Amino acid sequence: MAGTSSIGGLASGLDTTSIINQLMTLEAASQTKLKTQVTTEQSKVTALQKLNTALQSLVTSAGALGTNTVSTTSVWSSLKATSTNSGVTVSASTSAAAGGFTVTVGQTALTHRLAFTDAHARTDVVTGAGTSVLLKRAGEPDVQIDTANGTLEELAAAINASDSGVRATLVRTGTNGGTDQYRLLVESASTGGDQAFELTDSTGAALLGGATVRAGQDAVIDIGGIAATSSTNTFADVVPGVTITLATSATGSSDVTLARDAAGASASVKSFVDQINTLLTQMQTTTANSKDGSGVLGGDSTVRRVASALQDAIYPGDGSSMASYGIQIDRYGKLVFDESAFATAYAADPAATAAAFTGTGGFASRVEAVATAASDKYDGSITGAINSHSSTITRLNKNIEAWDQRLEIRRAALERQYTALETALSQLNSQSSWLTSQLESLAASTE
Repeated sequence: MAGTSSIGGLASGLDTTSIINQLMTLEAASQTKLKTQVTTEQSKVTALQKLNTALQSLVTSAGALGTNTVSTTSVWSSLKATSTNSGVTVSASTSAAAGGFTVTVGQTALTHRLAFTDAHARTDVVTGAGTSVLLKRAGEPDVQIDTANGTLEELAAAINASDSGVRATLVRTGTNGGTDQYRLLVESASTGGDQAFELTDSTGAALLGGATVRAGQDAVIDIGGIAATSSTNTFADVVPGVTITLATSATGSSDVTLARDAAGASASVKSFVDQINTLLTQMQTTTANSKDGSGVLGGDSTVRRVASALQDAIYPGDGSSMASYGIQIDRYGKLVFDESAFATAYAADPAATAAAFTGTGGFASRVEAVATAASDKYDGSITGAINSHSSTITRLNKNIEAWDQRLEIRRAALERQYTALETALSQLNSQSSWLTSQLESLAASTE
């Protein structure tokens, strides 16, 4: 509704616009309170949404530690593999079994390599009878590699572009008459005894004065008197679930140990406890009845019940607790993880320790149940609180919109009243001026 313009104190001398604005401020006091309530409710929704996100993340972490089959197996059943020889690295999958053995390096895998004898400038023609060369492998058709002019530089580039399983390198050996001289080095892209090849000109004759050959070879290791070979320096599952990798310079023997990864399990539990504590701190901060307003959810019973349930998750419900596995609650309501106590329990009985955290009745499962009950997108308690506050915001906004209409009508009424006042005063002033002039005329005529 459009407002009615006021004369603005032309007759009365009053600042009617300012007066109307002040009166409207008083009229809008109730709406202002509603807007403040909306801001407060929105702050609560934001805080609850952050808690919900943290709870959903906790559900995922709980699954990884104790209820998700694949992740749980990785945490509690994985083995840590160690090697006493830096040239022999070992890794173990979840299918490996605890134990140990000795690995003796027989030889490492090598590529097949040709180091050609003659040195030439890069622009010298070196392909012999034609401009192409032949790559020969036993039992396979020859591969023809073509060049434009047959120069040494073109030959190296053509070999590398041929995708034929070999690679070429030019090695500078000196100068001749001020021109750099290079020898051609060609080797197989892969290691192994089956990588042998020859490189000749198009007629089958030797290139570049012939080549010194370093034959490719398989890697060989010995485990307890049993030899194993691999075309690469990696031996996968030579022992079930174990991968052994040799450095190119590996020699000698290595004692390999496969033991339960207690440190890895401890790190996973500590990370989980730290995540719970971060969430508990967030809950305590937002529900605190603080004067500075930091506790936006001050006194919220729903959030406090969730926090209490997370703390109670250390108790299995049979009268025991997780204390023997290193988890307790301190006087501030935070979980404390004693890595030493956990290590002792894990060393004494790895299976029982894992069982205390995994499965339907384990610690991780209890935490997951609490976090899920709070954050479920359909019927979670925190989700319900978010929906409740959101509904309140919707209702308040509707009331604010209704007040907008009331205030618009009220402003129009005030403007009409003050306009009428100014009009009346203006008319009175005009009448006063007319009477004054009439009286002055009468007085003048009687003189």
